[in-house]
Amino acid sequence: MMNMPALSMIFGLLLAALGAGSFAATGGTHPTALIPAAFGAVLVLCGIAGAVAPKLRMHVMHVAALAGLLGTAGGLGMSLPKLHALLTGGPVARPLAVWMQLAMGLICLVFLALCVKSFIDARSVRNFQLPPA
Repeated sequence: MMNMPALSMIFGLLLAALGAGSFAATGGTHPTALIPAAFGAVLVLCGIAGAVAPKLRMHVMHVAALAGLLGTAGGLGMSLPKLHALLTGGPVARPLAVWMQLAMGLICLVFLALCVKSFIDARSVRNFQLPPA
């Protein structure tokens, strides 16, 4: 089975690096470039809480999955409508922002898929261990 608290921290750090890199790439003038870092902070905190408090692991991993879902929806929802124009040379106000939104959406999508897989695996193990009724 996957170690979801560790994966949460890894994906959180990836998002934090994306946010910091985006902010630096804008010359520190666009604070919205730090949005991925905020999602990353949530994932890191959930990972730490899940690692140090095993009784809370299920709950904090659900919070992490929710953050992944919101990050996926936000990142892909903002970038995909603009992606065609960006790739065909059409007018796009902030091309770097579109790429960073797409990156955030994809990172969160992979994390969310791993969360769903982990939840399914955990349910299968739990059902296998229960005595028949």
